[in-house]
Amino acid sequence: MKTINKLVLAFLLLPVFLVNAQPPSPDSGNGSNGTGAPASPVDMYLFLLAVIAIILILFFSKKYTPKDV
Repeated sequence: MKTINKLVLAFLLLPVFLVNAQPPSPDSGNGSNGTGAPASPVDMYLFLLAVIAIILILFFSKKYTPKDV
């Protein structure tokens, strides 16, 4: 049974190491893309996403706080 668990775990973890979101570019040795463009589109909206996250945290924390009866 231990061997089967190890094989299943290996078959489930192996594809994780083989999957990439995008292929590495040949000139990305120092971590930049060299064009001056943001590395990903999310970088442009980072502050907006942080503000939305804080608003959602406040909203749901107030929504699910127990009310005194």
